[in-house]
This record gives sequence, C-alpha cells and structure tokens, in this order.
Amino acid sequence: MNVGWLGLAVTFILLAILLVAGAKPWWRLLVFFPATLSASGFIQARLHFCSGFARLGIYNFGSIGHKNPVPDDASKAKDRRRGNQITMYAVLIGIVVAIVCVFL
Repeated sequence: MNVGWLGLAVTFILLAILLVAGAKPWWRLLVFFPATLSASGFIQARLHFCSGFARLGIYNFGSIGHKNPVPDDASKAKDRRRGNQITMYAVLIGIVVAIVCVFL
C-alpha cells in the first residue's frame, strides 16, 4: 500500500475521532501529521522520486533493494533540492488541511 493512501486513511480516521469525541477545534491541528505524510507519499509517487533516497545520495533503477550511490556532487545537490521541494510542498499541504479541519 502506498504511504499516501495510508496517511490519507489515518487523516480521515483521526478527524472523525476528534469530531465524534467533541474535541476542541484546535485539537484538529493534529491531522497535520498524517496529512503531511499522505501528501509526501502522493507527491513522491507522482514524480517517481524518493526524497529519502535523495537525502541519502542513492538511487535505484534496478531490482528492488539494490541501491547505487549518486556519482557526482552536482547530481546529489540537485536531488537534495528536489527532495526538499517535495518535503516543503507536503508540509504546506498538511498545514492547509489542518487549518481547514479546525474550521469544520
């Protein structure tokens, strides 16, 4: 299962629990965490790019489990920038989702 779908399910379940329990609206900010995880998973799947591999300076275009080091520093820097972009977009999506949930 894609981590995006898992995070999305956890987001909805957590929101439902908070709504049914009658928790104060600010508690709904907790959906930030699974929403961010979900967004990160979906973005990485869409881009066919692993931000975790980028941070480690490795790549995988072969069989599962086989990791190769990124050969040059320029490519590593480019990969790190792309990984950071993915993280930034996921965090922004998580923030927006959490704020919307506060006002439900």
